[in-house]
Amino acid sequence: MARSLDGLVLAPVADQAPGQVGTRTRFTYHERDGEVWAEYAGGDVVRGYLVGTRAGDRLDFRYVQLKRDGTTSSGHCASAVVDLPDGRVRLEETWRWESQRGGGTSVVEQVAEHGG
Repeated sequence: MARSLDGLVLAPVADQAPGQVGTRTRFTYHERDGEVWAEYAGGDVVRGYLVGTRAGDRLDFRYVQLKRDGTTSSGHCASAVVDLPDGRVRLEETWRWESQRGGGTSVVEQVAEHGG
């Protein structure tokens, strides 16, 4: 199993659709006893939270966020936790909005200690 996500900061490797999570968004993860949660912000997202579970290398969580334009949105995501050769962690995500139409895939990776 990949190492714990607790205390890790991750960022998307590519921008999503306009007004969504993007490369300037930072996710701070926490993990304890099969529970995972994170706070995130940056880019068009003023504040976001996710909460869910981890079983092995699979995450299953729901997310809610507040955007700069004052709108809120929520959805569901399933992620695979992957250890990268350089020791960082990657999450390969499949997500779907629940508060609006649409979904897709994305990749977030641990931000390197020096920059990233």
